[in-house]
Amino acid sequence: MTYLQDTLARLQQTSPAQTEFYQAVEEVLESLEPLLEKKPHYLKHSIIERMVEPERQIMFRVCWVDDKGEVQVNKGYRVEFSSTLGPYKGGLRFHPSVNASIIKFLGFEQVFKNALTGLLLGGGKGGSNFNPKGKSDSEIMRFCQAFMSELYRHIGPTTDVPAGDIGVGSREVGYLFGQYKKIKNSYDGVITGKSVANGGSLLRNEATGYGCAYFANYMLEAQNSGLEGKTCLVSGAGNVALHTIDKLYELGAIPVSCSDSSGTLYHADGIDVDQIRKIKSDGNASLKDYLSTHSKAKYVARDDNPKNGNAVWHYKGDLAFPCATQNELTEVDARALVEAGCVAVVEGANMPCTRKAVNTIVKAERLFAPGKAANAGGVATSQLEMAQHAGMQSWSEEKVDSKLQDIMHGIYTRSHQAAEEFGQPGNLLLGANIAGFRRVADAMIEQGVV
Repeated sequence: MTYLQDTLARLQQTSPAQTEFYQAVEEVLESLEPLLEKKPHYLKHSIIERMVEPERQIMFRVCWVDDKGEVQVNKGYRVEFSSTLGPYKGGLRFHPSVNASIIKFLGFEQVFKNALTGLLLGGGKGGSNFNPKGKSDSEIMRFCQAFMSELYRHIGPTTDVPAGDIGVGSREVGYLFGQYKKIKNSYDGVITGKSVANGGSLLRNEATGYGCAYFANYMLEAQNSGLEGKTCLVSGAGNVALHTIDKLYELGAIPVSCSDSSGTLYHADGIDVDQIRKIKSDGNASLKDYLSTHSKAKYVARDDNPKNGNAVWHYKGDLAFPCATQNELTEVDARALVEAGCVAVVEGANMPCTRKAVNTIVKAERLFAPGKAANAGGVATSQLEMAQHAGMQSWSEEKVDSKLQDIMHGIYTRSHQAAEEFGQPGNLLLGANIAGFRRVADAMIEQGVV
C-alpha cells in the first residue's frame, strides 16, 4: 500500500464520511509523488501524517432567538489546521451545506494557499450551517453575536484571525467584530473583511476576484498571450464572480456568463455586471429578470442543465472561471470546454472542479490554475488588512492593488518554477501543491515535533 492509499485509508477510519476532505487530500498527495521520490526525508519526519490532521478542531452549538421569539440552534465550527507559518487564517462560511467535511477540506486547502502567498500565515477555516438567506438584519445580528460569544475564546490577532466567506460579508463581519470587541474590550485585528470605517482595507472585498483575473493574465503572458479580447465564461453571481468580471473587463476580456443556484445567464455581447448587481440586491429577483433589459441574452434554468453538468460551461469561451462553489464543474463540463476550444480553467472558488474534471483538463494539455493559487488574492489582502490594523494605518487603493498584483505574480512564479523543477512545465496544479507543501513542511521540520 502506498503512502497515499495508507493516508486515505487512515483518514476514512478516523474521519469517517468526509468525502470533500478526502478529495482535497488526495489531490495534494498525488501531486507530491515527484517531490517525495527526490526528497524522501519528508516521509521520515511523518510530515504527511502530521499535515493531514488539524492541530485543533472546535465544534460548538449556537443558540439564538429569531424574530418570532423562538429559540434556534445551529452548529458552529472552527478548524485550526496549521499554525506552522503564522496565526491560523481563513474564512467563516454561513451556509446550510456546512459540515465537518466541508470545513476540513477548506482548512486543508487554506494551509497551502496561504503558504503560496509567501506571507506569514497559517491555515484554518470555520463557519456554521446557519442560512442568512431570508433572515432579517436583526436575526443575522443576533446569530453573529451568539456565534462570536462561543468563538471569541479561541481567536486573537496573533492566534487565529477569521475572515468572511460564503454567507459572511461586510455586514456579518461587522456584527462579529462588534461582539468580539465588546467581550474582549479590545480593538484589535482579530477578523478581516471589515469595512474601512472599522479598520478594514480598501479592495478587500474585490481582492479574490481581482487576484483571480491577475493570475490568469500572468499565466497567459507566460504563453506570449494575455486576456485582451478573450471570451470568458464565469460561474457564480456573488462577490468573487462579480469582481472577477469587473477586472476581466478592465484587462480587456469579454466575460459572457454568470450563474446562481437557480440557473445560468449567457450574454454573448458581454455581461452587464451593473444590472446583475441590481438584480442580486433584490432578494426576490432572479437572473432570468436580466432578459427584460437585455433581450439577446439567454437563460437556462437549473432543471434544464445538461445531465451531470452545468450549462454555464457548455458555451464557447477561451477561458473558464468557476467562481461559485466546490465540485460545480464536472467531467462532462470539462469535456465540453475542451471540445469548444477553451485554453484555460482558472479556479475562483475553492475546489470547484471535480477530480475527474481536473484530470480531463490537464490530460488535454489545457492550462489549469488551482484555487489555492488563483484565488489567494483574498487571503493575501486580509494579511494586508492585518498589517494596516496593527499599525493603525489605512493604505491607498493604489498601494493595496500594487501589493496584490505583486503577491499574485509571486504565487504564479513559485507554482511555475516548481512545475518546471519537477519536469512538468505548465502543470500549475503540481507546481502549486509542491511549492505550498514544501514551504510548510520545511518549517515543520525546523520547529520539531510539536
